[in-house]
Amino acid sequence: MLEWLTHREKTAWQKWISTPRGTPPPERLASGELRVTFVNHATVLLQIGELNVITDPIWSDRASPVQFAGPRRHRAPGIRFEDLPPIDVVLLSHNHYDHLDTRTLRRLKRRDAPTIYCPLGVAARLRRLGFHSIVELDWWQHQPFREVVIHGVPAQHFSARGLFDRNRTLWCGWQIEYANGGILFAGDTGFGPHFSEIAARFPAPRLALLPIGAYRPRWFMGPVHMGPEEALEAHAILKPLMSMPIHYGTFSLADDGESEPVDHLRSLLADRPEQAWRVLQEGEGWMLPTLTVSSVLSSTRD
Repeated sequence: MLEWLTHREKTAWQKWISTPRGTPPPERLASGELRVTFVNHATVLLQIGELNVITDPIWSDRASPVQFAGPRRHRAPGIRFEDLPPIDVVLLSHNHYDHLDTRTLRRLKRRDAPTIYCPLGVAARLRRLGFHSIVELDWWQHQPFREVVIHGVPAQHFSARGLFDRNRTLWCGWQIEYANGGILFAGDTGFGPHFSEIAARFPAPRLALLPIGAYRPRWFMGPVHMGPEEALEAHAILKPLMSMPIHYGTFSLADDGESEPVDHLRSLLADRPEQAWRVLQEGEGWMLPTLTVSSVLSSTRD
């Protein structure tokens, strides 16, 4: 850490980007429909029929225990908190401040009282926030919620919220299985053999949300954060009908620039037309097409 901080080659970020607000998502979908809205960073709204799920929600200005210091948001959330539909389930990947934001969670608790799925050791903090409906899982454990089954899956990362609690709680990704397919939220992760393990248990998900940012310098960030190259390799292993990049362009957490990860991803995809990816702007929603490979591919040739 000290070597990185004293020899940084950081790309400049803009001070503030007021992202145009996306169209408010529908309150509920019809049975069998799937819609994804990219808020930004690792916050994604998944609407699976009548079920509304959100991943690692953060609407705070800083990813920090205080709001006067720490990594500051460079882009406004793509949709207003007030425009969120009722949230039934929150998926938390781990306890870092840019993924477990207590201010946003308190707002969700007061408004919707959702059920929270979290990795081992995180439930105690959530109970202190006043949550009562908490599902705490280890890797490969699962728990149904209404019409879906939610599985904890491995990730290659770490946890900490202070100086003395490193790796005291678990980190994970989440696989949602439902009647029309599967959705993988890979969480915050470096590239590793866990993708092959996930693919063996959950082949060809309908959608994979894969992180691509906070990846430079590779000698330091590589073990815990995938870059665009590794995300493409993970896609090739998982074989989803569609992948979507997350975890970039909002908080300056490493040396890559605000648009560098997604720009690099697009340049790599130019040589890989066989890979189906969809890049959403902040606040953009997308209704996934019917479940045929040809229709998915044809919808993404842009």
